[in-house]
Amino acid sequence: MTTEMSRRWVMAVAVLALAGTSLARAAGGGPAPAPSRSSGPSAPSLTPEERAAQKYNAGLKQQEKADGLQKEAEAATDPKKKSKSESQARKAYGKARSEFEAALKLDARNYQAHGALGYVLRRLGDYDASLKAYDKALELKPGYTPAVEYRAEAFLGLNRVEEAKSAYMELFTADRPRADMLATAMQKWVDGRRQDPAGVEPATLDGFAKWLEQRLEIASQTSALLPPKDAKW
Repeated sequence: MTTEMSRRWVMAVAVLALAGTSLARAAGGGPAPAPSRSSGPSAPSLTPEERAAQKYNAGLKQQEKADGLQKEAEAATDPKKKSKSESQARKAYGKARSEFEAALKLDARNYQAHGALGYVLRRLGDYDASLKAYDKALELKPGYTPAVEYRAEAFLGLNRVEEAKSAYMELFTADRPRADMLATAMQKWVDGRRQDPAGVEPATLDGFAKWLEQRLEIASQTSALLPPKDAKW
């Protein structure tokens, strides 16, 4: 056999061996190779608005994860477990914030992303920045009740009770379930300030607690007048 024929023979054997290895991996003997890209025309690229929506949805997933971790922290009785859950929650809220900010760089008129950014900023304790995000969401979408409710919770964090009360009155007629959510947050705020006033005068706290009690009584009396949740118009 000539030298040239020997070289071709060795190459042929190598090719067959390589093909056999790939087939074996695909059949379960190991990780299959990644499929090659089609040589045809590529799919159309996403618009900035579509990419923003993807970022927004990714942020919602992180936000949901963070909310779950925060609930675990609030329910934990072991200090170490509580601290760990709180730390993990903050990291998840931070990731959600990054996703929402990325979404807004792509689509600054995405009012839902502004509202969601306000939510995670509030959870991270940055109430002033949170209010700006909620204000922007409501500028783009007046009457957007999730932003109205969550902005009111930010008002409570800053002890701005009159603005929180105004938000409740708005929600009471526009979105009763959101009004109920805010009432729950208000009661939680009252209980917290009873333990730690954080600058709230006793008379202000008592007056707000009395106002809330009255509003809850009215809500209870009028709840029967609301349409069923599954009502279709």
